[in-house]
Amino acid sequence: MAGGGLALDVSSAGNIDAKITAAVVMSCIVAASCGLIFGYDIGISGGVTTMKPFLEKFFPSVLKKASEAKTNVYCVYDSQLLTAFTSSLYVAGLVASLVASRLTAAYGRRTTMILGGFTFLFGALINGLAANIAMLISGRILLGFGVGFTNQAAPVYLSEVAPPRWRGAFNIGFSCFISMGVVAANLINYGTDSHRNGWRISLGLAAVPAAIMTVGCLFISDTPSSLLARGKHDEAHTSLLKLRGVENIADVETELAELVRSSQLAIEARAELFTKTILQRRYRPHLVVAVVIPCFQQLTGITVNAFYAPVLFRSVGFGSGPALIATFILGFVNLGSLLLSTMVIDRFGRRFLFIAGGILMLLCQIAVAVLLAVTVGATGDGEMKKGYAVTVVVLLCIYAAGFGWSWGPLSWLVPSEIFPLKIRPAGQSLSVAVNFAATFALSQTFLATLCDFKYGAFLFYGGWIFTMTIFVIMFLPETKGIPVDSMYQVWEKHWYWQRFTKPTPT
Repeated sequence: MAGGGLALDVSSAGNIDAKITAAVVMSCIVAASCGLIFGYDIGISGGVTTMKPFLEKFFPSVLKKASEAKTNVYCVYDSQLLTAFTSSLYVAGLVASLVASRLTAAYGRRTTMILGGFTFLFGALINGLAANIAMLISGRILLGFGVGFTNQAAPVYLSEVAPPRWRGAFNIGFSCFISMGVVAANLINYGTDSHRNGWRISLGLAAVPAAIMTVGCLFISDTPSSLLARGKHDEAHTSLLKLRGVENIADVETELAELVRSSQLAIEARAELFTKTILQRRYRPHLVVAVVIPCFQQLTGITVNAFYAPVLFRSVGFGSGPALIATFILGFVNLGSLLLSTMVIDRFGRRFLFIAGGILMLLCQIAVAVLLAVTVGATGDGEMKKGYAVTVVVLLCIYAAGFGWSWGPLSWLVPSEIFPLKIRPAGQSLSVAVNFAATFALSQTFLATLCDFKYGAFLFYGGWIFTMTIFVIMFLPETKGIPVDSMYQVWEKHWYWQRFTKPTPT
């Protein structure tokens, strides 16, 4: 199969069977918890935008449209101002993720995560106290900077700290915490939905996960790779010894020697513009995958479904409370599938999960489109019976499960593990920036797309899911179990990408 499993020599690239120590577990849990703030915002935003007091205060025109007797169900919540509230975070996140590459190179992964936590915390407080649209958008911009910093630094931290054999499972922890944040936000939205100031509580409580992950980051060390790249050899040795265990001193010295060689290249590359380096022909495969994967993740439609799930469920016949319950179920299913992915990712590999998840999501998108077509129709004035509405929820849950073990976690994992150290911060920043840009574009246009395309919106995303599945089959090599500093081998042996890479002398 194109791009399939490869027999790679990793014997000289560090200890692939390195033991999992308490320090590794603690460091990875703390870094992965950065996903909490991203997940909480995804979950809280969609729920808050269906709360009547929130709409009365900031978006009365949307509330008026929703109360009209005869309204196209596809177009009830089509408001550019409402989508600006949701998507403004992603413009800020895009800018922050690009800045973060310089921050992580100069000050380390850990410091960048701490900065992101503080920025998000202040944004949450401003949103909880918002008195007007200006405060609301300003708060979300700060949230965006916080998410941009942490989303750039945390996946790289996880890939550099985790033992190669278990890197997939540990890195998926980031996505698990995103999903936990979504589930927690859905529960909070359900609890605050009936309160006059419930939206303030929901938005303000975003400070809690930010405080948790920020405090946690104060108690972990930076990655050995990051410390070496900044010339801190002794600290890197101490950090690696703590992560791998003093009883594995021989393996620690071998791994450290490999990291030192990689870090020398990173230090030498500082004099070059990262754009000049990353655009070199030999890094073409890395660049294409780092750009295409996050774009495809958003084109699955999952993020806009998460944002607007309460809105979507209300559009097909659920009340506010039931819509939030259905959204909670959706988030819980996604979390369960992520946990399943954690258990099998390092056994079956990345490609298998990408392909299996893609096929399942494609079938669900087609089924939802057909169901909407035969019930509410193209005009949007048909009535969907409760049984059909429940079927929509079931199909979207199956869709969320497929995403949860494939494009959800793997879109963060793969870009964080494919780049050599010299361009890893820049590469991850680029990938995160593309993710934010795609999320902004889709979140800003989803409600209008739903209004214009009707049930065809789901066929639109289904078409993209088919395209990305073919891309994985043809162009994505398997990276399971390969040390990050030996990843060049997968490109050199790939049927297509080998024409761009230069074999590394042994």
